[in-house]
Amino acid sequence: MPDQAVTQNDKLSPNEDAAIRTVPTGLFIDGRWQDADRTMPVVDPSTERELCSVADASPADGMRALDAAAAAQDSWAQTSPRERSTILADAYRLMIENVDRLALIMTLEMGKPLAEARGEVSYAAEFFRWFAEEAVRIDGGYMQAPAGGSRFLVTRQPVGPTLLITPWNFPMAMGTRKIGPAIAAGCASVIKPASQTPLSILALADLLSEAGLPPGVVNVVTTSQSDDVMAPLILDPRSRKLSFTGSTGVGKHLLELCARTVMRTSMELGGNAPFLVFDDADLDAAVDGAMAAKMRNIGQACTAANRILVQRGVAEEFTKRLTERMSELPMGRGVEDGVVVGPLINRAAVDKVGELIADAVARGATVALGGTPVDRPGYFYPASVLTDVADDAQMCHTEIFGPVAAISTFETEDEAIRRANDTPFGLVSYVYTENLRRGLRVCEALEAGMVGLNQGVVSNPAAPFGGIKESGLGREGGFTGIDEFLETKYIGVAL
Repeated sequence: MPDQAVTQNDKLSPNEDAAIRTVPTGLFIDGRWQDADRTMPVVDPSTERELCSVADASPADGMRALDAAAAAQDSWAQTSPRERSTILADAYRLMIENVDRLALIMTLEMGKPLAEARGEVSYAAEFFRWFAEEAVRIDGGYMQAPAGGSRFLVTRQPVGPTLLITPWNFPMAMGTRKIGPAIAAGCASVIKPASQTPLSILALADLLSEAGLPPGVVNVVTTSQSDDVMAPLILDPRSRKLSFTGSTGVGKHLLELCARTVMRTSMELGGNAPFLVFDDADLDAAVDGAMAAKMRNIGQACTAANRILVQRGVAEEFTKRLTERMSELPMGRGVEDGVVVGPLINRAAVDKVGELIADAVARGATVALGGTPVDRPGYFYPASVLTDVADDAQMCHTEIFGPVAAISTFETEDEAIRRANDTPFGLVSYVYTENLRRGLRVCEALEAGMVGLNQGVVSNPAAPFGGIKESGLGREGGFTGIDEFLETKYIGVAL
């Protein structure tokens, strides 16, 4: 049995303490839990107290993980699709059986309300179930050459050892969304979770081992030295694929590294989602959708509604209803019953939200709700609503990543589309209208990889997730998600 987390927080309840203690704290390399020379703290953002400490990998540790993945690659690629499918199905079952424990671990390390954490664990598990089904459906092709005389045989094979880098805001779902297709395709991997939230991935690795995953197929390195540890792995010719979810700035840096070896990449980067409400929209549905799109994960989501654009005829009523709903949201530790607004991830996140609000107000915005930090332990910022937010406000050009609804008005459909597209990002957009022709027309005109038409949540394991422009490359989930981990090989057969 691996070493378990040792809590440093005497304020944890017995249940919370017990959940943290179930998490292995070492590096998971070649199927074994191993110590590192150093450790790093994991902090509860709702109390600013240390929960426990975990291994802090060195570059040498990272290379050992890649060694293990490379050694496991050939044998794992040769396993039958049904065997890979069965392991993923068993991992899905174990996640569902442990949903409450996994959700509590997630809430403690990153702060989201427990109800949301339970939802994320279930959502994360669905990626294992989806790719368990996709593992046995990897296909190819066979055809006669147009001129005759030969045949074309097309096969698809694992891309090879894969590097997976996940963010802190959805620590488990972003893990399974990458690990699932890698396992299904026959790729061994090294996964590096965010340093703020390593416990979810460590707990997940423990379950994968219990599900029967062979040693070396998934290796986990937790580290505070992300670039020092991962850059050598990216530059190592044995690594053939990088899947990254995080900021656009870091994504560009990683792409530059990947270019040196022409490594296959998929990138899910930043967003700047517009949320368009037309004057023929069902306002009750639009407010519900705005709450979902804005407040999921306390606004800390790349899919969050960053710019809420409302047609002038319904702007006053929409703002009134949204402000009322936002004012009713209870704030507190995510483990407390009924809490909707938990803490942000760290002090820098709180400071950033405050700076963005101050900038918007300086440019003419009005604070309709909130707008000032609260005086309490933890990294909290109250639910806030700003109106008349100018297009040149900083929050219209960078992700807010907090519980702030930024509202402005528009006059015409053409204006709404132009302003919605006036961004280098293109992850997701939202449209509310009861006019079907308008809805389809606007959805097709919006420059985004995903559009929610009269719905405020677009993420689904069975749908392709990803953006265009500076919001990323490739897709995760859906029928195309496994393609990111497969290479197409053409074999010409002479007759």
